[in-house]
Amino acid sequence: MPHVHVLTYDETTGVARKEYDKAIARAGRIWKIVSIQSQLPEVMRDSMRLYLSVMYGDSPLSRAQRELLASVTSQINHCYY
Repeated sequence: MPHVHVLTYDETTGVARKEYDKAIARAGRIWKIVSIQSQLPEVMRDSMRLYLSVMYGDSPLSRAQRELLASVTSQINHCYY
């Protein structure tokens, strides 16, 4: 099975450290969906920007509807996070 090295908080610097700090401030922890991107900190930053825009930006959908869509999509794709 393939393995991706995920940087721990102590291993991070620069952009990765900033994104980890933001993740902790947002959720109280660093979720796997964030940490799996730690090898490419700029991608992690841009991915989080997209996520925040989609989930919290202007939309005709409520926050609850967006979460429901995300949950259903993850379930259909057999994604456990």
